[in-house]
Amino acid sequence: MMGLEQELAGYNANFEASARPGVAAFLDAKVEELTASFHFDQIPKPGDLAPEFSLPGVTGETISLLETLASGPVVLTFYRGAWCPYCNIQLAAYERALPEIAEAGGCLIAISPQKPDGSLSTTEKNNLTFDVLSDAGNAVARKFGLVYQMPTDLKSAYASFGVDLAAINGDDSWELPIPATFVIGRNGRVVLSHAETDYRKRLPTDAIVDALKETAPA
Repeated sequence: MMGLEQELAGYNANFEASARPGVAAFLDAKVEELTASFHFDQIPKPGDLAPEFSLPGVTGETISLLETLASGPVVLTFYRGAWCPYCNIQLAAYERALPEIAEAGGCLIAISPQKPDGSLSTTEKNNLTFDVLSDAGNAVARKFGLVYQMPTDLKSAYASFGVDLAAINGDDSWELPIPATFVIGRNGRVVLSHAETDYRKRLPTDAIVDALKETAPA
């Protein structure tokens, strides 16, 4: 089976081949700008205590990191939203890896700033069985140091693609989290931290499973 990195690269190659002239180069430049300006030092590192949070799930239940950790390590992934095809590829790959994640003792939580009804459509569209939470106003993503504001020219480009973040997220901030995945041990400390300003790249599932195995008692 094709790995996550190959899936993402394949999708991006098809997108670039079919996109209007100049679009791919423009998006590349925007990624480079964000990478140059982003404050990566605010993101929790291995050994840091992960910020506690409670957020609503797709059926209205509240999911707490602290309570979830009581049952074992947590894989926490922040994604941009159901409108992002790269996110959907990632979440589907993580769903396929759930048996390995569970075997290594972990459970998976995914967080995006989209409204709860959007989170529900994400789980339905991708047949996801893990918790998908709605982070209104990127409050939790901000605690993890992941939030940035989309610049005006990129906002216009996304609007031309039919992506209206103000409607999707329920606010007009046009803020997003950079894609990030953390493995958090039962003690609440970060074991693995992966954050990427290039939305076309995501943490491979084997790295997640390897990190979970490190948290297992000897």
